[in-house]
Amino acid sequence: MNPPLILVSPSIESAGVEFEDRSISLSEAYPRAVADAGGIPLTLPVGKSRELIAECVRRCDGVLLTGGDDIEPSIYADELPPKLRATVGTTPDNGERDFRELILIDEVFRQKKPLFAICRGHQLLNVALGGTMIVDIPSQVPDGIEHRRMDSRNEVVHEVRLTPQSLISKMTRKKILGVNSTHHQAVGRVAGPLQATGTSEDGIVESMELKPDATGMLPFLLAVQFHPERLASCYAEHRALFRAFTQACVRHRTK
Repeated sequence: MNPPLILVSPSIESAGVEFEDRSISLSEAYPRAVADAGGIPLTLPVGKSRELIAECVRRCDGVLLTGGDDIEPSIYADELPPKLRATVGTTPDNGERDFRELILIDEVFRQKKPLFAICRGHQLLNVALGGTMIVDIPSQVPDGIEHRRMDSRNEVVHEVRLTPQSLISKMTRKKILGVNSTHHQAVGRVAGPLQATGTSEDGIVESMELKPDATGMLPFLLAVQFHPERLASCYAEHRALFRAFTQACVRHRTK
């Protein structure tokens, strides 16, 4: 059977290698994890054409939303207090990636393709479905643990308690999952169709899935705040997330 084609959303950087102009940026950890799980990763092109994005989704068997820059605040809030707004990083494309990925998410649901959302993707998915954001954990959850551990991006730094019998618990065969952590923003109120299935000790939502009455919306949906692609080479439970995703893509294609 042919390997599933996985559409991967890239970040944007202000100065690329070849001509130092605005460029696509994608950590090789994502396509490597997809390939190791039996998929063929393909990168989503730039642009805001719904027709182009819809055709890319149509030709692929599943979609992977990746991490990256902070989400443009205008997408989830009419206005932020100045001190909170100051914590939000600027983006090199003035929010074009946000707009493109909102279309991508809409097309995934319209075409009912398997979806795996990581870190920023986890947050944007929640916003797209009507949820809210924690704009800056240190400011808004002052008693929380340190979640922005860039120095240990490839290491387990804290634990996540998983909901019994949840999709992620079944996939990893864990009740407590060790994860890495590189973020300062997080999911606030979980969107209506979703449910939190993993939380850190300070209550930050670390994984989400569709509610039982919403499972018909997609054949597979998993969203995680951490970066399993950076742990997959060392931890079987993180490899299992990619394997379950690619297998879901194969099952969906064969129906």
